[in-house]
Amino acid sequence: MDRYVVGITGASGVIYGKRLVELLLERGSPSGMGCEIFLMVTDPAKEVFKQELGIDDINACFEGFKNLHFMDYHDLTMSIASGSFKIKAMIVIPCSMSTLSAIACGNSNNLLERAADVAIKERRQLVLVPRETPLSEIHLKNMLVLRSMGVDIVPAMPPFYANPVTIDELVDAMVNKVLSVLGIDTGYEWQGCMGKKA
Repeated sequence: MDRYVVGITGASGVIYGKRLVELLLERGSPSGMGCEIFLMVTDPAKEVFKQELGIDDINACFEGFKNLHFMDYHDLTMSIASGSFKIKAMIVIPCSMSTLSAIACGNSNNLLERAADVAIKERRQLVLVPRETPLSEIHLKNMLVLRSMGVDIVPAMPPFYANPVTIDELVDAMVNKVLSVLGIDTGYEWQGCMGKKA
């Protein structure tokens, strides 16, 4: 069973993180063996959950899902802080610029930062979904530093070519981009213009 670490930080767009966890647990993983999720929600993210989604109890919004483990991001003694704990990938969605900066600098002030540091040093896939605009030179430089280390930077820029009508459709389109980067089949393939038949 594939293991994924998911971090949700205090940037706007926590709905992306919530939906990614749901889809990972519903669809499983590239191996087809299902997956196990180790979820961290930062204190600022909990405030954004309240403001943007009206959710006070994070645990309750994931009720009914198996293989989901809530990690205290203050606790550096948890399993995901060790490189010996094998994971398929780690995703931070949305990723605040503060968290992105800390990861780029190799900080390990909390479990989320430490888990990201471990993913980089162990050469495991790390996907960051930054949600900020406009981007300063500092933001761009930090992203370039991370990309040069092999980190996947997937900005929260939902596509419109599928003609989304609702917010949920926009969110799913963006989250499907993240799943695709993780190597998980989303069942969607852009056909584009196929040209004229002979």
